[in-house]
Amino acid sequence: MFEAIYYEVASIDGDYANLRRVDAAEEDLKLVARALLPAEIMEGTKLKYEMMQYEVVA
Repeated sequence: MFEAIYYEVASIDGDYANLRRVDAAEEDLKLVARALLPAEIMEGTKLKYEMMQYEVVA
């Protein structure tokens, strides 16, 4: 079973967003197409990645 991974939106660049892993900040940023992310994201938004889907978390 996959565990959830938590990210924070570090920056948004056009059709892509750079995500920073919350639990492993030393890792490189992950570039993700905005089409795969919730429409309401902005820099600083917290996301949960689970079962191949991203969702906004408080």
